Amino acid sequence: MAAKAKTLHDAFYETLKDVYYAEKQSVRALKKSAKAAEHAELRSAFETHAEESAEQVERLQQVFEIIGKPARAKTCEAMQGITSEMEEDLEDFGDSPAADAVLAACAQAVEHYEIARYGTLKTWARQLGYEDAAKLLEQTLEEEKKTDALLSQIAERINTEGSEVAAGSDDTPRAKKTRA
Repeated sequence: MAAKAKTLHDAFYETLKDVYYAEKQSVRALKKSAKAAEHAELRSAFETHAEESAEQVERLQQVFEIIGKPARAKTCEAMQGITSEMEEDLEDFGDSPAADAVLAACAQAVEHYEIARYGTLKTWARQLGYEDAAKLLEQTLEEEKKTDALLSQIAERINTEGSEVAAGSDDTPRAKKTRA
């Protein structure tokens, strides 16, 4: 007997389960990152986005209700890889001047993954006629983009500060100072 052909609705539901898992992992990773961050602005951004991500998990539960499916998580290999990389980077750079820059970069990897997934889910929701779900997903997508932009701004300051520290240390090649 032939297997039932998979539909866009199936893809939507499977991706939704994947993002549900990823978002829950994101909340944990953000809380851990906030504890590890030295830079106050970065720590605050992590704490704020952890709260926002918890709300995004609730929004995803609403999307599951809209499509009439149970809110179940499916292991997200991508998020596991990103968070595993974050753990390795924390070990490697945890006590260095680059630690916060590395944390910001890892957080942006999470944001970029989520932006890609939420963009896809929003589009599919519209194509499937789930306009209320599309609105919820759009709201989350915009929050993820805003967080990514904030992390970029913070990272630029952190990276500049880290470069200045490195330029003054004896074991690091001095950066040439240029005037803008």
